[in-house]
Amino acid sequence: MTCSVAVSNSPVFSPSSSLFCNKSSIKSSSSSSETLTLSLSHLKPINSSSNSSCSSPSPCSSPSSPFCLRLPKLPSVFSSNNNNNSASSNDAVLKRKRPTRLDIPVCSSLTFGVPANPSAVARDVVEAGGDGYSVYCKRGRREYMEDRFTAGDNLRGENNLAFFGVFDGHGGAKAAEFAANNLEKNILDEVIMSDEEDVEEAVKRGYLNTDSEFMKKDLHGGACSVTALIRNGNLIVSNAGDCRAVISKGGVAEALTSDHRPSREDERDRIETLVNFLTIAVVSLFICGLLKVKPMFEFGFVGSYSYVLKWVLQGGYVDLCRGVWRIQGSLAVSRSIGDRHLKQWVTAEPETKVIRIEPEHDLLILASDGLWDKVSNQEAVDTALQFCVGNNKQQALLACKKLAELAVSRGSLDDTSVMLIKLKQYI
Repeated sequence: MTCSVAVSNSPVFSPSSSLFCNKSSIKSSSSSSETLTLSLSHLKPINSSSNSSCSSPSPCSSPSSPFCLRLPKLPSVFSSNNNNNSASSNDAVLKRKRPTRLDIPVCSSLTFGVPANPSAVARDVVEAGGDGYSVYCKRGRREYMEDRFTAGDNLRGENNLAFFGVFDGHGGAKAAEFAANNLEKNILDEVIMSDEEDVEEAVKRGYLNTDSEFMKKDLHGGACSVTALIRNGNLIVSNAGDCRAVISKGGVAEALTSDHRPSREDERDRIETLVNFLTIAVVSLFICGLLKVKPMFEFGFVGSYSYVLKWVLQGGYVDLCRGVWRIQGSLAVSRSIGDRHLKQWVTAEPETKVIRIEPEHDLLILASDGLWDKVSNQEAVDTALQFCVGNNKQQALLACKKLAELAVSRGSLDDTSVMLIKLKQYI
């Protein structure tokens, strides 16, 4: 008893394969539908009579097995004895055609996160310096730098009138750039028209006026800032946000500002107790109208609206998101210029400190949080004093660069701006 299996056109059963058969056992049939016979030589014969060979061209079994596998003859393309013409034609058939190249036009209007205004695009590194100051700004992980600065002395015709500022933008560089271009003018306008005893209120008005002007521009984003105004031997330092000012007094570091972050207890209390009185008035009228409808009591809607009123009276909220305290789960600073979507809780009102410049005051460091998150106040002063010897401007600039690189080496990914101001020349 013999069994035959026919498999049509499968390249797996190639004539050159020796998986189940010997070369001697492959024969071609003379019929129109030619077949290949593969002997299953690994099987033992059933009886001795099956060991006889077949003299006819029909399929037969091998000497060691009565079973055979018949396949239609494979196309000539797989044969090794094809002529040159057939080989070239088959190669043309089997060759995979390469798809045509796609030419994608590049549109110059696509910015991919880079602001459309070229003036807002800063370089990766910015260096500047003057007679009494040096500044170094280094871009972090963002596509473009969002930090800005301003510096100037001998302002308004006064020899001892100088203004310096560092601005750390977030959500874009619009707010930082606007503050760098306008805050100095607004503060000086208020300070010159005010008495020296009223300088803190004058600086406050300058900050708030700048914030109000920015809000009118319909621009988005915000900026933390730290500024230093020097006039008649007095140093007036102000900040809104987490930019910081540190002074060196005989080599000892002293922070002149306190970071405005939601983690501060006084800032958190201020945010949570703020109330939008207009919202309260509207919701109160709305609830009073609903209370007149009797079914509202039956369905328990009064309790729901009481909860809404309680939430409105509570004001903003501060929560911990991935280890960082944030306002409304969004902003990590509690004061800034801009941030219109959180302006109800985020104020631009600065905290100001006034001191008299003394001979033991070596230098003043103004820097963004890109530095202070990784370098302590005393470390910054110690590093700066190593370079700030004499009146060499390049050494002061090298000190700024050294501090920025120190922050980066410790893992700072934020934009880092460092400004050094030598105070002795303003005594």
